[in-house]
Amino acid sequence: MDKIISKTHISLLLSMLKTRMVEEKIVELYPEQEMRCPTHLYIGQEAVSAGVCQNLKKRDYVFSSYRSHGAYIAKGGSIKGLFAELYGKKTGCSKGKGGSMHIISKEVNFMGTSALVGGVIPIAAGTALASSMKREKRVSVVFFGDGACEEGVFQETLNFAALKKLPVVFICENNFYATNSHQLTRQAVDNIYKRSEIYNIPGFKVDGNNVLDVFKLSKRAVENARNGKGPSLIECRTYRWLEHVGPYFDYDLGYRSKAELDKWIKRCPLTTYEGVLLEKGVIRRSALDKMKEKLRREIEDAVSFAKKSPFPSVKDTHKDVYEKKR
Repeated sequence: MDKIISKTHISLLLSMLKTRMVEEKIVELYPEQEMRCPTHLYIGQEAVSAGVCQNLKKRDYVFSSYRSHGAYIAKGGSIKGLFAELYGKKTGCSKGKGGSMHIISKEVNFMGTSALVGGVIPIAAGTALASSMKREKRVSVVFFGDGACEEGVFQETLNFAALKKLPVVFICENNFYATNSHQLTRQAVDNIYKRSEIYNIPGFKVDGNNVLDVFKLSKRAVENARNGKGPSLIECRTYRWLEHVGPYFDYDLGYRSKAELDKWIKRCPLTTYEGVLLEKGVIRRSALDKMKEKLRREIEDAVSFAKKSPFPSVKDTHKDVYEKKR
């Protein structure tokens, strides 16, 4: 296999593995109740952020919803900064003031997340407009859930992005549930990827559990945006394994069945991709094991760093926040 192609395959695997192992560590630690912020975990959806962000440059902008750990990690955000933020520490990526739902890494242009459903969609269009006005070949990518497509700002932003032919890619991570409500109980038509057609924005639907399919489709969308061909909308169909917010399974609540969950777990994006790479000889089992062990050490080091870090002081309360002057 071509060395460049193999390098891409390994990079995709590493991104997915890192995200999964970070999330599993959070699941392990969260019951200790030292992390006091709500956490919306990403287990099961790793192929989406990994596949998309593989096509981005450091200078490109990324925004995400509150289920954001995958996009943050895939864009290159520090896991030390992430864990410290979860523990509310001063060394956190948001200096201990944002928690899981408000993370940022300006160093890699991961420009923030929002607890507001759909809240970052127009902001991504804003950075795309700035890039266009400055004639910079930067792309803005925004990740959001299926529920955000019901917000008026989604359609408004699509219209504006089309009007200005902005370099922005809209990524809908359709995991079928907005909290505990299935998509088909909220939306009359199952056609998210088609909702940009009225603005002449190309829309696509892809298996969000197939990282190579996500990578290839988003590559085209990113290249189009970078080369002045305007925005795209991609609906990635995937599935979150755990509860809406928190570290536990929730099929006992009655809004979805264990059989449905088990069906999706069998389609795990990570183990499926691992199997493909092992079968094709892109990576050996021994190398895969070493990769996982290295990540385990990195994650343990990040947790230790976070726990030892200081909390913000009272005098930091009004720093790094917007405050209207009287």
